[in-house]
Amino acid sequence: MSNQEKVEVIDNSSTFNFKEEIPFNKPYIIGKELEYIEDAVKSGKLSGNGKYSKFCHEFFKKRYGFKECLLTNSCTDALEMAAILLNIENGDEVIMPSYTFVSTANAFELRGARIIFADSQPDNPNVDVQSIEALISPKTKAIVVVHYAGVACQMDEIMKLANDNGIFVVEDAAQGIESYYKGRALGSIGHLAAFSFHETKNIISGEGGLLTVNDDRFIARAEIIWEKGTNRSAFFRGEVAKYNWVDIGSSYLPSEVTAAFLFAQLENVETIQEKRKSLWNNYHQGFQKIESQGLVKLPTIPDFATNNAHMFYLLCDNLEERTLLIKHLRSYNIRAVFHYLSLHKSPYFLKENDEKDLPMSDLYENTLLRLPFFYELSDLHQNYIIEKINDFYINK
Repeated sequence: MSNQEKVEVIDNSSTFNFKEEIPFNKPYIIGKELEYIEDAVKSGKLSGNGKYSKFCHEFFKKRYGFKECLLTNSCTDALEMAAILLNIENGDEVIMPSYTFVSTANAFELRGARIIFADSQPDNPNVDVQSIEALISPKTKAIVVVHYAGVACQMDEIMKLANDNGIFVVEDAAQGIESYYKGRALGSIGHLAAFSFHETKNIISGEGGLLTVNDDRFIARAEIIWEKGTNRSAFFRGEVAKYNWVDIGSSYLPSEVTAAFLFAQLENVETIQEKRKSLWNNYHQGFQKIESQGLVKLPTIPDFATNNAHMFYLLCDNLEERTLLIKHLRSYNIRAVFHYLSLHKSPYFLKENDEKDLPMSDLYENTLLRLPFFYELSDLHQNYIIEKINDFYINK
């Protein structure tokens, strides 16, 4: 047994319980994170857009084919930059799934957009293309797609809808690093895209994000918005004699501490992904029996998409069953969590809008359960989780 697996257990005769909780998530250090942070501090350039930011930008463009990209403090920041770049104004309509995190909507709400919520697909939580099509109007300015669990949306159909109607597409790829659609990296297909490096993601920097720009029209302005509305970066490159306030913007770029931590993670992306895919496959295999008996539904990966093993979830039969399963797991010190609440039913949205009927979004709100999933999750812990979930369904 490895040091990682030397855990104290409480013996209960026929079973045992871990004394320490198995968390839903746990941040980790895998390589030279601390060494690079120290180097960043000693470099004399700590405030951002230094050498580690540049290392990260080069990595992303080379590995994933992004035309341009800019590190941000969060995926929320990247989405807000996208809304500014698209000149979202009062009265513009932006279509997005209801089953998503509030940042997806907030970024465009802040610019005055009217958010139009679409439903999810029957076979996975991604947005349903037919639902999008039915919502397009002359006021539609953008479609925001969310690649849930890092699994690609139907991007060919969505891009065709957008191009036929003169609409921009923003990929919310918060969970999508190292995932592909028909061989193309997520975040490289829409006009703009946003990634997250929050501590719950595959590649982490605590907080952190990335804006990717795939349309030449937005490249120069993106850098200005990123630098507080100034042409400061152009000044430091010697392209202008002085820098000035030339546009709206904010302080979206992260410090070199964040970039240094992130770059160390990126250097180990293949090792991280190998472990995460192993964990995902172990879960999937471990629940084959209860799935075959129709007791749960497991995630599905369409033929056009890859699996980046961002998360593993189960679909329970109903809300009551999921609540009981969460309670059961917590009695064994296992922290499993549900995910998004449908935004079309949120108090903020209903202040100005009537409630819509989006049955698939509500289904995932009530039945989806995310299991503990992080790089340092041991085989011992994972097998214990699988055992306790199987026991719940077999004995209920």
